[in-house]
Amino acid sequence: MNFLKGVGVSPGIAIGRVFLKEDITIEIKNETIQDTESEIARFKDAIEKSKQQLQELYEYALEKVGKHEAQVFAAHTMILEDQELFESVYDKIRTENKNVEWALKEASDTYIKIFEEMDNEYLRERALDIRDVTLRMLRNLSGIEDNSLVLLKEPAIIIAKDLTPSDTAQMDKDKVIGFITEEGGKTSHSAIMARSLEIPAVAGLDSITLQVKHGDIVAFDGTEGKVFINPDEKTIELFKEKKERFEKRLQLFATLKNSEAITKDNVRLEIACNIGKPADVDRVIEKNADGVGLFRSEFLYMNRNDFPSEEEQFNAYKTVAQRMKQKPVVIRTFDIGGDKELSYLEFPKEMNPFLGCRAIRFCLGRIDLFKTQLRAILRASAFGNIKIMFPMISVFEELVYAKQILEEVKESLRNEGIAFNEGLEVGMMIETPSAALLADIFAKHVDFFSIGTNDLIQYTLAVDRLNPHVSHLYSPYNPSVLRSIKNIIDAAHKENIWVGMCGEAASDPKLVPVLIGLGLDEFSMNPASVLEVKWMIQQHSKEEMKAIAEQVLQFATSDEIERFLDTNEKIHLF
Repeated sequence: MNFLKGVGVSPGIAIGRVFLKEDITIEIKNETIQDTESEIARFKDAIEKSKQQLQELYEYALEKVGKHEAQVFAAHTMILEDQELFESVYDKIRTENKNVEWALKEASDTYIKIFEEMDNEYLRERALDIRDVTLRMLRNLSGIEDNSLVLLKEPAIIIAKDLTPSDTAQMDKDKVIGFITEEGGKTSHSAIMARSLEIPAVAGLDSITLQVKHGDIVAFDGTEGKVFINPDEKTIELFKEKKERFEKRLQLFATLKNSEAITKDNVRLEIACNIGKPADVDRVIEKNADGVGLFRSEFLYMNRNDFPSEEEQFNAYKTVAQRMKQKPVVIRTFDIGGDKELSYLEFPKEMNPFLGCRAIRFCLGRIDLFKTQLRAILRASAFGNIKIMFPMISVFEELVYAKQILEEVKESLRNEGIAFNEGLEVGMMIETPSAALLADIFAKHVDFFSIGTNDLIQYTLAVDRLNPHVSHLYSPYNPSVLRSIKNIIDAAHKENIWVGMCGEAASDPKLVPVLIGLGLDEFSMNPASVLEVKWMIQQHSKEEMKAIAEQVLQFATSDEIERFLDTNEKIHLF
């Protein structure tokens, strides 16, 4: 028996035999050709064939998986229309007399390298899209069909170096009981697909393809990332029990869709969702959540060649507002910078980009872009229950200036006779220690707070959350973090404004009871966590959790708090 630990990217338990998906090796020769036009014709044929295949995959994914996931193949088609990439191929064929396979490989490798070296995880993973499209075209040029997963005859756990979106879109849920990859992370397309298909998955297991062979038995946990290769009978039995408990849990959660998040002592709390695109609203509606607690508007600025126009943004916000039918939609003004770069905007090189020109700091330095977005949000507010939220406010002057600009935009719209919601609520994210300490002052000037725990933890503990050398210090259970959250909630309630949380901690089963006790009003999270958090809220009494929260705040370390929560009989965990 061999034990490995990777990154759990899709929850669930899988036990089964291994299907080792080996990469197709296509030998690319460096040849000098004479008939360049014939080679270009082959290239164009490969593009058209690839487009046709992607259209078929798009339609298949749309029917079997969902609209959001199908967009992967629309994005791949856009790569096939990238003039800059293909001009480079044409140039190598015409001026260097290279064969099309070699020219294509050379050009795409250049682009893949550029994306792989980016600091931003989301953009880094776009290299996989280019690799996937390139492989498809090389297969078409070579006449090789790739249908290895389609040919799967028996239920199996797929193990691969990586899985392309094309691979995951063709997965038959009855045959693929789980998958493990060497590459990828929680935001990779394969991980997103796995969660949509509800297939357990683990990523980031370096060299696992060298440690298993066809037919081996594997048992793994897609939440914890624990993987056992050829486990003994005792381990298999333990995983069978875990699997049974997990499936019962899903059955129970499914019954809660139309119930409300009310504590045992009748306190109603709001459960909202975090989204990045209008298409994500499908899942919010599917889970019957109370609203959108965080619309990460910066995703509208990514994967394109220029800033979105006011009209594009207006249509996106209006669509979300209308589909939510008067349920609240909190739009965070764009949080660019830090780990979120734009391919079409050159950011100044900074020693510490997370402490540099990002979020509201960037907006206040580019008033033109900021006003365009505010106009779009305000116009859309006439079509639903939209609220505006400013990210990463760290000093009071930033809030005052941002609100001043908002008022200028409102006045401009009034002068133009354009409708918007005059009573629109304005809030701010609390994600820096300075904002947490000044919460009592900020609370007098906004309608709500939303606590961004991912950054609040990072800045409070001075820990780069992307740095593996110090990641052990990054903990939502740290007493300093929990004391900050209490200070924020108390300050807000003193001024009669509500407080939400949109960081990962809002869906942490162990923290939810504590957050109830601290007085949090709204929990916003990934749609997949909505029903579980609803269950957590229904199991607890707010009064009892107040006492638990007070005890938690007396501890000195994260470990003490975790142990206390793990063993306290009043904390109900699955």
